[in-house]
Amino acid sequence: MKSVRVGCVKYLNARPLIRGWPAEVEFDHPSALCQRLAKGQLDVALVSSFEFLRNPIYRIVDDVSISSDGPVYSVVVAYRGAFSDVEEIELDPASETAVNLLRCLLAELGLTPRLSGGISEDAGLTRARLIIGDQAISFRQKHASEFQFWDLGEQWKKLTGLPFVYALWLIRPDVLDAKSIAQRLRGIRDENLADIQVIVSDAVDKKQEITREFLDRYYNEHLRFGFGTREKQGLQTFANLCAKHGVLPKKPREFSLL
Repeated sequence: MKSVRVGCVKYLNARPLIRGWPAEVEFDHPSALCQRLAKGQLDVALVSSFEFLRNPIYRIVDDVSISSDGPVYSVVVAYRGAFSDVEEIELDPASETAVNLLRCLLAELGLTPRLSGGISEDAGLTRARLIIGDQAISFRQKHASEFQFWDLGEQWKKLTGLPFVYALWLIRPDVLDAKSIAQRLRGIRDENLADIQVIVSDAVDKKQEITREFLDRYYNEHLRFGFGTREKQGLQTFANLCAKHGVLPKKPREFSLL
C-alpha cells in the first residue's frame, strides 16, 4: 500500500473515506486530481464522478462514494431574489461534476441563465454563484441571512427520485493490486463510519464556525458513502442527461467495479 500514489479531495465530506489510510495521501481540488490521475501521476484518487463518465477507463471501488439522497448542503447556487430571475451564474471551476450537474438541472427545468467563469466579490440580484465543498459550508454559515441557496442534491432528487453521486474512488487500469486496494478502502470507510464521532471531533473548527452539531447533521443526514443499486442508477441517469444535453457524447458506459 505504501507504494500506491493516492489522491483525495481536501473537503470535509471526504474524511470518512480517507482517515486511516496507512501511507501518504496527496490532497487537492477535484479538477487537479482528475488531471493528475489521467496523466498517471496518481494510481488511485477520490475524484469527481464526471471524470469516470468522461473517461471510463478507470475501475471503480464498488460500494463507496460521496453521494446524497436529497439536500447535500455543500453543493449550492447562492442567489438573491427569485431563482427564476437569475440571469447569470458564476461557476466554481474546482468540480466538473457540480458544473455539469447544474447544466443538466437548468436544461431539464427550462432555465437559461448565462454560466460564466470566475467568482466576483459580490453577487447582485440577477447574478448568482455555484459554490461547492468546504467553501460552500463556510459561505452558507457566514451569509445565511443575505442569500438563498439552491441545493443541487435536493433539485436532483426532485427531478429523478434518485441519489446523486458526486465522487468515486477511481483506480487506473495499470495498477496491479487494485482488488486489495479497493478492499482496504472499503474497510477504512466502514471503520470510520462505525466511529463517526472521532471524525466529527477532529473536524470541529476551533473558531466554532463549524460546530459539532452541524457536522453531526452533515455526515449523518446530508451525505451518503455507499455505491449501491440506487446510486448506480443515479450515476447512469446523470450520464444519460449529460449526453442528452450535449455535455458528453452519446455512447454506452459500463461500470468496471472492484
